[in-house]
Amino acid sequence: MVTLIRIDKNFHNEGKAMTNSAPTNLTPRQRDLAAMIDHTLLKPDASAPEVDRLCAEARAYGFCSVCVNTYWVPFCRERLAGSSVKVCTVVGFPLGAMDSRSKAAETAEAVAQGAGEIDMVINVGAIKSGDWATVEADVRGVVEAASGRPVKVILETGLLTDEEKVRACQASVAAGAAFVKTSTGFSKGGATEADIALMRRTVGAGLGVKASGGVRTLEDAEKMIAAGASRIGASSGIAIVTGGVGSGY
Repeated sequence: MVTLIRIDKNFHNEGKAMTNSAPTNLTPRQRDLAAMIDHTLLKPDASAPEVDRLCAEARAYGFCSVCVNTYWVPFCRERLAGSSVKVCTVVGFPLGAMDSRSKAAETAEAVAQGAGEIDMVINVGAIKSGDWATVEADVRGVVEAASGRPVKVILETGLLTDEEKVRACQASVAAGAAFVKTSTGFSKGGATEADIALMRRTVGAGLGVKASGGVRTLEDAEKMIAAGASRIGASSGIAIVTGGVGSGY
């Protein structure tokens, strides 16, 4: 069943005003950095005006995507129509502990509603149980349901040993994922340079590595990129691009 969200004209007017005041003097480096950022809003009480603002900011700054919960996918698809900004959504979020068929079904519905990228939470309990066949099958089910859309596998690195991080990366590669990602931002820990470097060494140059969780400043982002990140997930995208300080995701 497709979720329908009524969009008030005031939301569009607000977004247009923000777009019209968009920065026109971004440096090439700032534009390149913005194109690596998934502009994120995943809090459970996010409102329509807030998500509309997220989309307007993504258009204005040229972010790679907006990353939202699945409920907001149709809203963002409409709001971002005609732009290069993709709609990224999260499935199995934030625990990853649901049945694999549920993750795959959530993915298929999100794709049908307009999601262009899928971030999924890995089955941490299966990792801790040493059930690597289930871990790989769980990821593969989402990859297949995504029908060619890039899938980023959230490892929740703060809960894993280094050996488990390596094996989780290997399982993600084997299952056909496009990225491995550090954290949801809803558990302990976040992105670290050491974890990004470990993930990059494990997956090599052929897979993306996304740093998320606590990336709040330009300095944070630059450290992650230097360590091997090719995508940044943050709610502080504007602060990162402009060199300010944000709340971070």
